[in-house]
Amino acid sequence: MIAGLEGLRGMAMPAESSPHERTLIAFPCRHELWRGRLYEGQLAWAHLARTIADFEPVTMLANPADAASASDLCAHPNIDVVEIALDDSWLRDTAPIYVTGHAADGTPRRVGVDFSFNGWGGKYLPCDNDDAIAQRWTEHAGHERVRAPMVLEGGAITVDGEGTLITTEQCLLNSNRNPDLSRREIEETLGAALGIEKVIWIPYSIDDRDTDSHVDLVAMFIEGGRLLWQGCSDRNDPEFDRLAISRRCLLGAQDARGRALELVDLPVLPYCEIDGERLPVPYANLYLCNGGVIVPVCGHPADGDMLDIIASCFPDRRVVGVPGEIIAFGGGGPHCTTQQVPALPVPVPLTH
Repeated sequence: MIAGLEGLRGMAMPAESSPHERTLIAFPCRHELWRGRLYEGQLAWAHLARTIADFEPVTMLANPADAASASDLCAHPNIDVVEIALDDSWLRDTAPIYVTGHAADGTPRRVGVDFSFNGWGGKYLPCDNDDAIAQRWTEHAGHERVRAPMVLEGGAITVDGEGTLITTEQCLLNSNRNPDLSRREIEETLGAALGIEKVIWIPYSIDDRDTDSHVDLVAMFIEGGRLLWQGCSDRNDPEFDRLAISRRCLLGAQDARGRALELVDLPVLPYCEIDGERLPVPYANLYLCNGGVIVPVCGHPADGDMLDIIASCFPDRRVVGVPGEIIAFGGGGPHCTTQQVPALPVPVPLTH
């Protein structure tokens, strides 16, 4: 057992498709990131928050100086604004990653695992406030918290809730994250912190210099054994070979329960252009909330067809497209901006 994580024995990270108590989002604030488009980013985040709030409660974290603006833009009966100091607005990577389970007496437990955050390998500094978000939020919410001895962003992983985790070598084995940890030690830490039994490694995802190829740009578990995969049908696209190679690594891979993964492909990778910059807007960077699937779209002719594929994977949920251009300009998509707080599990009655 990894030192400091002994109290998490028997706990595990639920699948994103499991019931949520709420969604966490953070109000954009890093001026230099937005290059004059900060207000557009705030509008996009507010629109995303209101869309999710039609399905489940949303808490918008905001710097104290921005709290009034956040409240005005996010006006919705299902959204509350909480003042917490921020450096940036990507809560997938900075908020606690929750695990759930039961105490010895059957009482439900939910613990926020607080991984270290170093600004995506030191690219965006300062990041002290973002590294402290997990502690400050869990203290505010009254949630149990455990600090994990490893740098990890939530966008670097996707899990099935049944013991399987997928990640990229380009990110988690990068020397700018955990240079003193071997692949095996990283797997052991993920196992102890998140209840992971099997780590499936792929080389990379989209060539994203900000995050060093987060897996949530291209992959999302539909359910145990089934994975939604962001493909690229344009052979002239520089992402074509990267995504094809990583897809081949997944074919035949077995999950923690011994099932060969079934891939559902989204064959089109759309792009938008802002200020002369060509930006990918991957559909797979979607967010699952209670009864909903929130998908980035950018007016590509294939939007409707790709939304239909996604809807077929989640027949009991309503699929909603949200404008993805400005979120992509900021550096991500709906999944990157959000972090779910899972609902507490049902109490387990003790047997005598």
